[in-house]
Amino acid sequence: MPNQSPKTIATINFKGGVGKTTITWGLGDILSTFSDRQVLMFDLDAQMSLTQAITLNEDGSIVGPFRSWYENSKGKNRTIFDALDAYTKPGKYFDFPISYETIYPITDRFHFVPSVEDLYWLELDVFDRENVKDFIRRVLGKIANSTKLPQYDYILFDCPPSFTLLSYSVLSCCDLILIPVNPDFFASQGVRLILSTLRMRIEPFPLPKIAIFMNRAKTKGLLPSGKPKVTNETALYMQDVERVCSEVARREGIDARFLKSFVRERVGLKRAITGGGVPPELVDDFRNIWRESIEYLNE
Repeated sequence: MPNQSPKTIATINFKGGVGKTTITWGLGDILSTFSDRQVLMFDLDAQMSLTQAITLNEDGSIVGPFRSWYENSKGKNRTIFDALDAYTKPGKYFDFPISYETIYPITDRFHFVPSVEDLYWLELDVFDRENVKDFIRRVLGKIANSTKLPQYDYILFDCPPSFTLLSYSVLSCCDLILIPVNPDFFASQGVRLILSTLRMRIEPFPLPKIAIFMNRAKTKGLLPSGKPKVTNETALYMQDVERVCSEVARREGIDARFLKSFVRERVGLKRAITGGGVPPELVDDFRNIWRESIEYLNE
């Protein structure tokens, strides 16, 4: 039987350094570890930050099983770039096989499509926008109808920090867009810019729901409920982002929401990707972000 359609979620922010890569990995790790959900994650950034983080040991060496898998994938022309190259060839049916030669199993329930340096050429507009727009939709169709792959419940995309052809292809077919922001002066300005231009960027496709939340929130002490309490400065930034989100959503007629949940600032979080999982003290943060996002998506 063909697989049921999974929920597709893209993490974006056109400002670098906000932690979108870490957020994407953290949500995938939490979901695959603390539930029976099957998760597939894509790294579509030519900088390969997520791929390098996941596939490196703490000492900087490449994880042994991944090294041989990656060399085999590239040697057989089975990378995500090879799929794109096959898809854009004129007059040729898209018969690229999607299998475990393209998808790397991190764990039984957490699978991964790594980035490759060749994606850099997308930044140079080598490919035509019109030819690429349905690429991710077609790849997801092949995955959903494969008899060799599991039924994925959720597919996560770590998108580039700039709007590329692959970003367009992802955002035009995803169910939810996640936008992490940091507690700083530029957060609300960045949110205003993204929300004001997203519809124009992915026309003629409809805009999916958009969830915005604070990452690297500074906290101090606990609330009476036992939950972390954000500092006054972070609280002001959160209020400002929520206000801008509401204003632009009304003006542009888009479905966007600022989430109450947040991920606290932790120095070692980025290193935790290579260390085996989300730090125990942040598990609830990621679970709360996920719960609130999915409740919003299912409304």
